[in-house]
Amino acid sequence: MTTEATLPTTSSALGVRQVWTRARGVTLAVVLLLTAAVVIAVVRSDSKHGALDPRSVDPYGSRAVAELLAADGVSTRTVGTLDQALTAAGPDTTVLVTVPDLLTRSQQTRLRKALDGSGGRTVLLAPGSASVERLVPDVTADPATSDVSARDPRCDLPAARRAGPADTGGLRYTTTHLGADACYPSQRLATLLRVPDSTGDGDTVVLGAPDILFNERLDKQGNASLALQLLGSRPHLVWYLPSLSDSSATGAGGEQDFMDLLPSGWLWGTLQLFIAAALAALWRARRFGPLVPERLPVAIRASETVEGRARLYRKANARDRAATALRSATRTRLAPLVGVPVSQAHTPEALLPALSAHLHGDGQALRTLLFGPPPGDDKALVSLTDQLDALEREVRRP
Repeated sequence: MTTEATLPTTSSALGVRQVWTRARGVTLAVVLLLTAAVVIAVVRSDSKHGALDPRSVDPYGSRAVAELLAADGVSTRTVGTLDQALTAAGPDTTVLVTVPDLLTRSQQTRLRKALDGSGGRTVLLAPGSASVERLVPDVTADPATSDVSARDPRCDLPAARRAGPADTGGLRYTTTHLGADACYPSQRLATLLRVPDSTGDGDTVVLGAPDILFNERLDKQGNASLALQLLGSRPHLVWYLPSLSDSSATGAGGEQDFMDLLPSGWLWGTLQLFIAAALAALWRARRFGPLVPERLPVAIRASETVEGRARLYRKANARDRAATALRSATRTRLAPLVGVPVSQAHTPEALLPALSAHLHGDGQALRTLLFGPPPGDDKALVSLTDQLDALEREVRRP
């Protein structure tokens, strides 16, 4: 009976049930993550739809502010590109930038140069550290944010004093400008900052949180009064909603790069996904422990093992390794026959003189046979094998 007939009938290929058993944990985790992502996206899309859009009546929209401004004779124009915002700017215009952090560095530089000295008002909603330093000279943002709650003005700005307490907070700002008004402080740092222009009658208002413009908060505290005074100081209001589709984000002299177009949240999300993938790989990785001996299910003849190893050598074209194994085994068997310790069987100076004395042959030929270079082709390897067999038979001959 051949070896194949005695082997177990199990197959190395995994069945459908085995694949499902091994992969169901990972599959379930992926499904849960995708479901959670969809749910979060749906919830956020419902709650933030049209955020700070003067045409939106959603809780986070700003339609109510636009209607009140219109009742006071202030016209509101909604724009989505930087070029439109800069074209409409002027001494009788207030430019509201809803998301300054979406602007690239080149766009922020253009906006500052165009509005500085224009005589109008610029209102920036919650600009971050990098944005506010480029958009407003001498103003820095504190890295720690505050909660949005009702705060007292505690400043001399007429609009803030008339509005009284308002829902402010978020980012906090400091400035070295001597003529600036720092209002609604949180831990002694302003959440509303008004900085006059160096030339002209214009100014820039930096607001740490946009909550006073939301429809759902407009009737709270003095939010409506503060919003109307900040945005209605000029007869015209340009409501700028920055977007990544603005062509000026990619055509301003090549100063911007791909990272400028990505919100900071995407970078943190990518880092979290990378960490999660690394932890999953570590969890599912194969653990390599110490070798454990295992009894073979069947007895395999030594000749089959030799033949299998020979086929591997031939497939790898490893004649040098095959020749080394043959010579090493021959030397190990010959050493005791000529009175040389096995520990010195692979030392030419110890083995070759003993063999030459025993055979009365040429020591140089024995050196080439037992310690020579590897054969150049299969025919030379077969010839080497025959010569080693003949040498061992001659040594063993009585």
